[in-house]
Amino acid sequence: MSSKILVIDDDTSFCVMLKTFLQKKGYDVTNAFTAREAEEAIKNQVFDVVLTDIRLPDSDGIQILKSIKETSFKTQVVLMTGYTDIKTAVSAMKMGAYDYVGKPINPDEILHTIEQSLKKRAEKPEPVATKSEKKETTDLAFVKGISSTSNQLHEYISLVSPTNMSVLIIGDSGTGKEYIAHTIHTQSKRKDKPFIPVDCGAIPKELASSEFFGHIKGSFTGAINDKTGHFEAANGGTLFLDEVGNLSYEVQIQLLRALQERKVKPVGSNHEIKVDIRVIAATNEDLSEAVKRGDFREDLYHRLNEFCIQAPRLSERKHDIMVFAHHFLALANEDLEKDIEGFDDEVIELFMNYDWPGNLREMKNTIKRSVLLTKTNSVPIDVLPQEMRSAIEQENAVSYYSKENEESAIRSALEKAGFNKTKAAKLLNIDRKTLYNKLKLYSIDL
Repeated sequence: MSSKILVIDDDTSFCVMLKTFLQKKGYDVTNAFTAREAEEAIKNQVFDVVLTDIRLPDSDGIQILKSIKETSFKTQVVLMTGYTDIKTAVSAMKMGAYDYVGKPINPDEILHTIEQSLKKRAEKPEPVATKSEKKETTDLAFVKGISSTSNQLHEYISLVSPTNMSVLIIGDSGTGKEYIAHTIHTQSKRKDKPFIPVDCGAIPKELASSEFFGHIKGSFTGAINDKTGHFEAANGGTLFLDEVGNLSYEVQIQLLRALQERKVKPVGSNHEIKVDIRVIAATNEDLSEAVKRGDFREDLYHRLNEFCIQAPRLSERKHDIMVFAHHFLALANEDLEKDIEGFDDEVIELFMNYDWPGNLREMKNTIKRSVLLTKTNSVPIDVLPQEMRSAIEQENAVSYYSKENEESAIRSALEKAGFNKTKAAKLLNIDRKTLYNKLKLYSIDL
């Protein structure tokens, strides 16, 4: 029996087009062009999935969501949203919406979202979580952005999650590599087994064998009890090796042997323990270069790098910046027991133009600090760290120049951009062609 889908949007042509597309994929689709029509359709039959635009001529998607959850809790609601409605969409997910997708709608993306929502609908109801468990889940949630970069990232995650392939996640500090790893685990067949994160940079070389493989009581000075190693603890599940590039060469050899043989021997023991684990590794350095330098074993690199995912920098995800900002605002409100509603326009502009060198981690900390200091219902610019405001002022300063100081402004912009012409042109607020003409005019050779 075909799954029933209700599509609600006041754009008639879009609504009909989406209905035709989904019908070709085998779904039973109904259209509604107003909230009133949608409510009538919901009264007459139960839908498996409802796709609704947030903005409707006679109501909005939030009211539709509330109505559906009152009558059919298992119906999955997916919101279709423009950039300006992201905050509302994030709030709706806290009220029970399954997901949201950004406009313009990508047919393959919406199809994938529908398929995932139907899987969610088919799952048995989960036990009611305690408050602390709910908070942990919220903190671990990997927020889906609406940019093309985010779509590709989540496509890779969806493709590799059901497999047993080892995954190497590469990205700058603070880009959410552990969240990506945890998302892969929760979407895998191992989701009911342990997810064990290991900070490889925090393990002393002398204790590495004990940490990874465990030890038995009395095997060395200080071993007063038996210890279960990370490999055994992750048995059946996923072992996440964070900053794997920090492991010493000797430890890399031991790690490679354990991954090849799928057996570990605790320190001081004569018995080997079979382990069935999936390995996800992460690093903020170029391991291929480390291999060339001889700092990282090539065979271990290939063992870990069966599938590679690049964690994008926050500054590369402009359309996602306010998605994450509102998510972290909600977390900060919960942690600090406050009810800040949003951000002043000046703050939004600063967030969109700031380089975010610390990426998601920096944003989360910045917003939590700002919420603590905010006394109104919206975060003002004066509670943001001075270094953020100074960085923007310094970056923008080069954009304002006259004919008299044009050459020096161009040279300054080139230096700030690391002599990247595209970035320099952006700093100067001119196009690349104009910049090339100016370089020729002032005989600036690069």
